This record gives sequence, structure tokens and C-alpha cells, in this order.
Amino acid sequence: MMKTAVSSYSFMQALKNGSLTLMQCISKAKEIGFDAIEFVDFTMTSTLPEGMSMMDYAKALKEECDRVGLVITNYTCGADFQNNDVAEEVERMKGQIDIAETLGAIGCRHDACWGAKDGVYKSFDSLIPRLADGIRQVTEYAASKGIKTMIENHGFFAQDALRVEKLMVAVNHPNFGWLVDMGNFTCADEDPAISVGIAAPYAFNVHAKDFIIKPADGPNPGKYFMQSRNGNYLRGTIVGQGNVPVKHCLIALKKAGYDGYVAIEFEGMEDCILALEAGLENLKRYIEEIG
Repeated sequence: MMKTAVSSYSFMQALKNGSLTLMQCISKAKEIGFDAIEFVDFTMTSTLPEGMSMMDYAKALKEECDRVGLVITNYTCGADFQNNDVAEEVERMKGQIDIAETLGAIGCRHDACWGAKDGVYKSFDSLIPRLADGIRQVTEYAASKGIKTMIENHGFFAQDALRVEKLMVAVNHPNFGWLVDMGNFTCADEDPAISVGIAAPYAFNVHAKDFIIKPADGPNPGKYFMQSRNGNYLRGTIVGQGNVPVKHCLIALKKAGYDGYVAIEFEGMEDCILALEAGLENLKRYIEEIG
């Protein structure tokens, strides 16, 4: 049966207002009832204690997770094989894999690309050989350390299910898979239930994320909403309280044989602790209902 996790990104509200440290988020995640945690690179860099290296910080976070009994599913970090030199980005990412190893993470999720920064549009298909080359080198290095790598449908340009699937096929490595974010498909104006069905066979990890969605041709709802690639209005919210068909997505994953971790990634305006408590209650119920 699927297990639950939480992304450290979900605690950004508390980290920013100082009500929790990243170290305290570990015990809070356990207290709320999660089985595991995922660490995002910028939640570590932004809270790095003065005079401490990232490696020492990773080691300390791992020790605290071991103490409270929380698995570390992923180390999530940024990457861009489109706008950066591929060889240089591969070397930088090897350093990130080393951090994941020190954390004791099962996997490492990184980006593929973010679209053209120079304003010159290039089709996603035309970039696949370049992206696949860099990603394959990174996963080969990670495999030597027993760490799986994955990309996420994320960043608007590499967000569509069929685009990411083409990259999965091009990399074609058993150590490389997909962090399936059910909510992120809405940023590319896709139906999550359909897109998760495409992504599920490649799933190494999953994000449960929910959005309130309002149509592009309706009134602008104002603060706290962002827009999808084609202009729909999106606002992050508690898992189970928005328009993303979370349970249907879980059914699609189960049909494909997925039984790994499902991590809540909360990015709404609600109090993050209350949101995680309510979201986890919903997520656990959905998992139980689908068996």
C-alpha cells in the first residue's frame, strides 16, 4: 500500500515566519503522522546554520530523521540542461547527488529545463537529445551510489505528460524515472487524471498537490492566484479541497502497480500546519479507500 510523505517545501510559510526551523519540521512531520520527508535544496540553503557546510547540515538532518523514525525519500534540487553547458551542469549535479547520499535519501529529483532564457523559442522535441544526454550521465553517477534519479513535470516548459514521457523514453535508463506531481499538470492546462495515467508506469515518486482552478476567461480572482501556461487561474490549497482529482490520480497510479511514497507538497495560503493535518487526513482516507 502507498505510504505518505511531506515535502519540506510545504513548511515554507513556517520557515519564513520563524515559527519552525528546518530541524523542527522533521519532528513536526512525524507528529502530524507522515511516514517520510523530502528535502528541497532551497529549504536547506536558506536555513543553513552559519559556519556549517551543506554536507554537515545534510548529515545533521539525517541524524534527526533517524532519531524520530522518518524515512528521507528524496533530495529535490534545481537543474537546467538547456540553458547551461551540459558538461558543467552534470558536474554540478554530481555534487548534488553527493548531498543526497549524505542525507541518506532514496532518490534525487532534479529539473530538466526551464524554457528559453534568451527569448528564442525552441521546441521541446528539438531539445530532447541534449537533455537526455545530461540526465543519463547524472543517473549513471547516482546509480553508482545506489540513488535513483527522476525529473518532475515541473516548470511550465517540461510540464506536459507527453513531453516528459518522450524524455523518459529517450534517457532509457533503469535508474531514471518520474516524480509524478498530480497538481502540476494543471499548470500546463491538462486533466491530471488523464496525465497521471500516462506518467504512472514511469513513477518513482509522487507529489499530492491540489489547486483551486478558475477559468482564464472569468474574472481575475486577485491575490494568491497564479496563471497556468494558457491563462487559467490557480491557487494552491489543502489536498482534497481543490479541483485536482486526487483520488482518481491515486487510482491511476495503483492500476500501474505503484505502491511507493505519496508526498504532500502544499503551497497554499492556509496555515501550513493545519493544511498538512487536513490534507494528510484526506490523503490517508483516499489510499485506504482504493485499497
